[in-house]
Amino acid sequence: MSATILSTESAKQANVNLVEGHHGKQALNDTLVAYRANRRQGNANTKNRSEVRGSGKKLWGQKGTGNARMGSKRSPVWSGGGVVFGPRTRDYSVKIPRAIKKLALRTALTARITDGAVLTIPTFAVADGKTKSFIAAVDALSTAKKILIVGQTFDELTFRSARNVQNVQLVSADDVNAEHLLLYPQVIVTTEALETIARRTA
Repeated sequence: MSATILSTESAKQANVNLVEGHHGKQALNDTLVAYRANRRQGNANTKNRSEVRGSGKKLWGQKGTGNARMGSKRSPVWSGGGVVFGPRTRDYSVKIPRAIKKLALRTALTARITDGAVLTIPTFAVADGKTKSFIAAVDALSTAKKILIVGQTFDELTFRSARNVQNVQLVSADDVNAEHLLLYPQVIVTTEALETIARRTA
Protein backbone atom coordinates (compact mmCIF):
# COMPACT_ATOMS: atom_id res chain seq x y z
CA MET A 1 0.00 0.00 0.00
CA SER A 2 1.49 3.33 -1.06
CA ALA A 3 0.50 6.83 -0.02
CA THR A 4 0.35 9.93 -2.21
CA ILE A 5 0.82 13.49 -1.01
CA LEU A 6 -2.40 15.46 -1.42
CA SER A 7 -1.51 18.71 -3.18
CA THR A 8 -3.65 21.81 -3.47
CA GLU A 9 -4.41 21.02 -7.11
CA SER A 10 -5.37 17.43 -6.30
CA ALA A 11 -7.62 18.62 -3.48
CA LYS A 12 -9.42 21.03 -5.81
CA GLN A 13 -9.87 18.24 -8.37
CA ALA A 14 -11.47 16.18 -5.59
CA ASN A 15 -13.91 19.08 -4.99
CA VAL A 16 -12.43 19.92 -1.59
CA ASN A 17 -13.30 23.54 -0.84
CA LEU A 18 -10.12 25.23 0.38
CA VAL A 19 -9.60 28.67 1.89
CA GLU A 20 -7.86 31.40 -0.10
CA GLY A 21 -5.38 33.70 1.59
CA HIS A 22 -5.54 34.25 5.35
CA HIS A 23 -9.31 34.04 5.59
CA GLY A 24 -10.68 31.89 8.42
CA LYS A 25 -8.01 32.31 11.10
CA GLN A 26 -10.41 33.84 13.62
CA ALA A 27 -13.00 31.14 12.96
CA LEU A 28 -10.34 28.50 13.53
CA ASN A 29 -9.27 30.10 16.80
CA ASP A 30 -12.83 30.43 18.08
CA THR A 31 -13.62 26.82 17.19
CA LEU A 32 -10.53 25.42 18.91
CA VAL A 33 -11.26 27.45 22.04
CA ALA A 34 -14.84 26.14 22.02
CA TYR A 35 -13.76 22.51 21.60
CA ARG A 36 -11.42 22.76 24.57
CA ALA A 37 -13.88 24.68 26.72
CA ASN A 38 -16.59 22.11 26.05
CA ARG A 39 -14.36 19.36 27.45
CA ARG A 40 -14.08 21.12 30.82
CA GLN A 41 -16.21 19.49 33.49
CA GLY A 42 -16.69 22.63 35.56
CA ASN A 43 -17.47 20.63 38.71
CA ALA A 44 -14.91 22.25 41.06
CA ASN A 45 -16.84 23.65 44.00
CA THR A 46 -15.99 25.21 47.36
CA LYS A 47 -18.28 26.20 50.23
CA ASN A 48 -18.63 29.76 51.41
CA ARG A 49 -19.19 30.72 55.05
CA SER A 50 -22.94 30.19 54.77
CA GLU A 51 -22.53 26.60 53.54
CA VAL A 52 -19.86 25.10 55.84
CA ARG A 53 -20.95 23.23 58.96
CA GLY A 54 -20.66 24.98 62.28
CA SER A 55 -22.51 27.19 64.70
CA GLY A 56 -22.99 30.86 64.12
CA LYS A 57 -22.59 31.58 67.82
CA LYS A 58 -20.22 34.38 68.74
CA LEU A 59 -17.11 32.73 70.13
CA TRP A 60 -16.31 35.26 72.85
CA GLY A 61 -17.25 38.73 73.93
CA GLN A 62 -16.54 41.68 71.72
CA LYS A 63 -14.37 43.38 74.35
CA GLY A 64 -12.23 42.58 77.32
CA THR A 65 -10.65 39.25 76.33
CA GLY A 66 -7.54 40.55 74.60
CA ASN A 67 -8.42 38.48 71.52
CA ALA A 68 -9.30 39.86 68.14
CA ARG A 69 -12.96 40.45 67.38
CA MET A 70 -14.56 37.26 66.03
CA GLY A 71 -18.20 36.56 65.25
CA SER A 72 -18.26 32.96 63.95
CA LYS A 73 -15.95 29.99 63.54
CA ARG A 74 -17.23 29.68 59.97
CA SER A 75 -15.29 32.82 59.09
CA PRO A 76 -12.84 32.43 56.17
CA VAL A 77 -9.91 33.38 58.43
CA TRP A 78 -10.41 30.19 60.47
CA SER A 79 -9.23 26.74 59.46
CA GLY A 80 -12.28 24.83 58.27
CA GLY A 81 -14.19 28.02 57.59
CA GLY A 82 -15.69 29.20 54.33
CA VAL A 83 -13.68 29.93 51.21
CA VAL A 84 -13.63 33.44 49.75
CA PHE A 85 -14.01 33.68 45.97
CA GLY A 86 -13.37 29.96 45.52
CA PRO A 87 -14.37 27.99 42.40
CA ARG A 88 -18.05 27.24 41.94
CA THR A 89 -19.79 24.71 39.74
CA ARG A 90 -20.28 26.28 36.32
CA ASP A 91 -20.84 25.45 32.67
CA TYR A 92 -17.90 26.30 30.40
CA SER A 93 -19.55 25.15 27.18
CA VAL A 94 -19.48 27.47 24.16
CA LYS A 95 -21.79 27.23 21.18
CA ILE A 96 -20.27 27.71 17.74
CA PRO A 97 -22.40 28.23 14.59
CA ARG A 98 -22.18 25.48 12.00
CA ALA A 99 -20.87 27.92 9.40
CA ILE A 100 -17.96 28.85 11.68
CA LYS A 101 -17.17 25.17 12.30
CA LYS A 102 -17.16 24.49 8.57
CA LEU A 103 -14.89 27.47 7.92
CA ALA A 104 -12.54 26.27 10.68
CA LEU A 105 -12.40 22.80 9.14
CA ARG A 106 -11.63 24.26 5.72
CA THR A 107 -8.94 26.53 7.18
CA ALA A 108 -7.22 23.71 9.08
CA LEU A 109 -7.41 21.39 6.08
CA THR A 110 -5.99 24.06 3.79
CA ALA A 111 -3.07 24.67 6.15
CA ARG A 112 -2.22 20.97 6.39
CA ILE A 113 -2.45 20.43 2.62
CA THR A 114 -0.27 23.47 2.01
CA ASP A 115 2.32 22.05 4.41
CA GLY A 116 2.29 18.72 2.54
CA ALA A 117 1.15 16.90 5.68
CA VAL A 118 -1.86 15.12 4.12
CA LEU A 119 -1.46 11.76 2.39
CA THR A 120 -4.11 9.82 0.50
CA ILE A 121 -4.45 6.03 0.28
CA PRO A 122 -7.11 3.86 -1.39
CA THR A 123 -8.23 2.04 1.78
CA PHE A 124 -6.97 1.16 5.25
CA ALA A 125 -7.77 -2.03 7.15
CA VAL A 126 -6.04 -4.65 9.31
CA ALA A 127 -7.53 -8.03 8.58
CA ASP A 128 -6.13 -10.02 11.52
CA GLY A 129 -6.83 -7.40 14.21
CA LYS A 130 -3.29 -7.61 15.63
CA THR A 131 -1.40 -4.60 16.95
CA LYS A 132 1.82 -5.79 15.32
CA SER A 133 0.11 -5.85 11.91
CA PHE A 134 -1.35 -2.38 12.50
CA ILE A 135 2.05 -0.90 13.39
CA ALA A 136 3.61 -2.49 10.32
CA ALA A 137 0.87 -1.06 8.08
CA VAL A 138 1.28 2.43 9.55
CA ASP A 139 5.08 2.35 9.33
CA ALA A 140 4.80 1.46 5.65
CA LEU A 141 2.81 4.67 5.09
CA SER A 142 4.64 7.24 7.21
CA THR A 143 7.50 7.67 9.66
CA ALA A 144 5.85 10.50 11.60
CA LYS A 145 5.67 10.17 15.39
CA LYS A 146 1.96 11.02 15.56
CA ILE A 147 -0.47 10.09 12.81
CA LEU A 148 -4.17 10.67 12.20
CA ILE A 149 -5.89 8.19 9.89
CA VAL A 150 -9.21 9.35 8.46
CA GLY A 151 -11.45 6.74 6.88
CA GLN A 152 -15.07 6.50 5.88
CA THR A 153 -15.55 3.67 8.39
CA PHE A 154 -13.29 1.17 10.12
CA ASP A 155 -14.21 -2.41 10.91
CA GLU A 156 -14.00 -3.86 14.40
CA LEU A 157 -10.73 -5.72 13.76
CA THR A 158 -9.00 -2.53 12.61
CA PHE A 159 -10.19 -0.65 15.69
CA ARG A 160 -9.05 -3.52 17.88
CA SER A 161 -5.58 -3.52 16.36
CA ALA A 162 -5.21 0.24 16.93
CA ARG A 163 -6.49 0.62 20.47
CA ASN A 164 -3.09 0.02 22.14
CA VAL A 165 -1.19 2.38 19.83
CA GLN A 166 -1.20 5.78 21.50
CA ASN A 167 0.44 7.83 18.77
CA VAL A 168 -2.02 6.85 16.03
CA GLN A 169 -5.71 7.73 16.04
CA LEU A 170 -8.46 6.45 13.79
CA VAL A 171 -11.35 8.81 13.11
CA SER A 172 -14.21 8.70 10.63
CA ALA A 173 -14.63 11.31 7.92
CA ASP A 174 -17.93 12.39 9.48
CA ASP A 175 -16.31 13.05 12.88
CA VAL A 176 -12.95 14.60 11.97
CA ASN A 177 -12.68 18.25 12.98
CA ALA A 178 -10.21 21.12 12.84
CA GLU A 179 -8.58 20.18 16.13
CA HIS A 180 -7.83 16.65 14.88
CA LEU A 181 -6.14 18.01 11.77
CA LEU A 182 -3.90 20.41 13.68
CA LEU A 183 -3.02 18.03 16.50
CA TYR A 184 -1.26 15.43 14.34
CA PRO A 185 1.84 16.17 12.21
CA GLN A 186 0.76 13.59 9.63
CA VAL A 187 -2.79 13.06 8.31
CA ILE A 188 -3.65 10.05 6.16
CA VAL A 189 -7.01 10.08 4.36
CA THR A 190 -8.62 7.29 2.39
CA THR A 191 -10.14 8.00 -1.01
CA GLU A 192 -13.70 7.43 0.19
CA ALA A 193 -13.14 9.61 3.25
CA LEU A 194 -11.83 12.40 1.03
CA GLU A 195 -15.15 12.42 -0.82
CA THR A 196 -16.99 12.84 2.50
CA ILE A 197 -14.65 15.65 3.55
CA ALA A 198 -15.27 17.36 0.20
CA ARG A 199 -19.00 17.20 0.86
CA ARG A 200 -18.55 18.61 4.38
CA THR A 201 -16.47 21.56 3.13
CA ALA A 202 -18.78 22.41 0.24
